[in-house]
Amino acid sequence: MAFKADIITLFPDLFPGPLGASIIGRAAENGTWSLNATQLRDFATDKHKKVDDTPAGGGPGLVLKPDILAKAIDHISPEDDPRPRILMSPRGKPFDQQMARDWANGPGVVMVCGRFEGVDQRVIDKRHLTEVSIGDFVLCGGEVAAMAMLEATVRLLPGVMGSAESEADESFENGLLEYPQYTRPAEFEGTPIPDIVTSGDHKKVAQWRQEQSEELTKQNRPDLWVRYKRET
Repeated sequence: MAFKADIITLFPDLFPGPLGASIIGRAAENGTWSLNATQLRDFATDKHKKVDDTPAGGGPGLVLKPDILAKAIDHISPEDDPRPRILMSPRGKPFDQQMARDWANGPGVVMVCGRFEGVDQRVIDKRHLTEVSIGDFVLCGGEVAAMAMLEATVRLLPGVMGSAESEADESFENGLLEYPQYTRPAEFEGTPIPDIVTSGDHKKVAQWRQEQSEELTKQNRPDLWVRYKRET
């Protein structure tokens, strides 16, 4: 069964964007996964297709109306839909590699791209939306975040990447950041490839790569290093 992604957005023309290129785009062409972007305004009932209103209690900006968003969700994701319903949100749980793998092991995902000040809390609760974030910053909307999450997920689907080994040593797959990579020419601007890498001794190369991964993780992501040491 193909992985199916549904996006609810005010800007469906942004899709597929980068999701239509490279191995992700080829996987869609091959039927490994599918993407459908639904225009939220199609579910508005007034002549101006209004989907937002002022925040209850006052404050700046506008909030997406719960009744309209609920209609859109119900249209593409009935009650028996097993796919998780995800709301792009800076206050959500951080997206990570394990989440991408969990989604890739399922039938697909439904994603809601917010705009303005956010989404009425009642539709979040009643339609069981899980809030997910790609980082501690705020974007104008959820579309870019949805693309990033989908790319991370779809590339893990069976057959999308050329070799299972290519993902085994990637950053986050084993709790560490990936070791440095090199290729020809043997020397670049006076700096050669480390001798150990070209030694032909696979055991020593593996040990060197492990040490490099550990050192990079300690330097760049001490939070991951603490977790890695706790779990090993």
